[in-house]
Amino acid sequence: MALSLVADIGGTNTRVALADDAAVRMNSVSRYRNADHGGIAAVIARYLADTGQDRAAVTGCCVAMAGPVHDGVGTLTNLDWRIDKTVLAEALSAERVAVLNDLQAQGHAIGQVAADDLQEVLPQPSTNPKAAKLVIGIGTGFNACPVFDTAAGRFVPPSEAGHVSLPASIEALHPLLGDLCDAKGFPSVEEVLSGRGVRHLHRALHGEDIDPADVLARIAEGEVAACATGALFVRVMGESAGSLALSHLPFGGIYMVGGVTRAFAPHLAQFGFTDAFRGKGRFSGFMEQFGVSVVTDDYAALTGCANHLSHL
Repeated sequence: MALSLVADIGGTNTRVALADDAAVRMNSVSRYRNADHGGIAAVIARYLADTGQDRAAVTGCCVAMAGPVHDGVGTLTNLDWRIDKTVLAEALSAERVAVLNDLQAQGHAIGQVAADDLQEVLPQPSTNPKAAKLVIGIGTGFNACPVFDTAAGRFVPPSEAGHVSLPASIEALHPLLGDLCDAKGFPSVEEVLSGRGVRHLHRALHGEDIDPADVLARIAEGEVAACATGALFVRVMGESAGSLALSHLPFGGIYMVGGVTRAFAPHLAQFGFTDAFRGKGRFSGFMEQFGVSVVTDDYAALTGCANHLSHL
């Protein structure tokens, strides 16, 4: 049984664990603050020292990161770290090495996540097990990845879906666009569908600058202003997810991940996610073919890394 090291690098923390083939040792998971380390090699060295793990016994390494990856090299979106397959191989003397975008890792976890860690939003119709699937992530940022199971194995192509335009069909957004642009003046989906996006949207609607967690707390209390923010957020979420479904035709299901997704999950029905998702004019009925679930497993990216590495 091959022993691997897997890691999930976020904007603030990195989680590291050991895996036996595709199975992550959940009791081996450790979390490290990125600000305390100069790069992923330093985190790996710290993990090996903390656990007493023999470096030579680790034959594989797969890292998921919040940023674009090209040819095994990636730069984190919100952190000045460069992740390189060569650096990982040298840090561990590993034979099998991979670098994935964090959403790609989530895609490789589909089918490995326990049923108890899937919260149904829309029922999944019966379909071919090989049907395409789609992962949508809302957390520090927004992204989406299609998942294809082929004769050659699982293929999860990278994407930067968070940087497409906000949906023009939502008229309530039109007067807010000037307040929802990024630093370059572009109103991307991520400027609403992200942790900072919740803050941006509430400020644009109500002129109040508060923490996203406070917006969620006020929604739970039924505050009118916060609920208006939540309703528009969920509408953008539903319409964007529906558009991605039409682009990729994930008849095998849509899996929504990320901390912001999980925070809004209890409010999706209240704020009309289904109508927003399926409201595609003459294709509204067609949209009933796509099931939607929220993944509540916070370690799914580690599982995806292990599953991907086990097939290399």
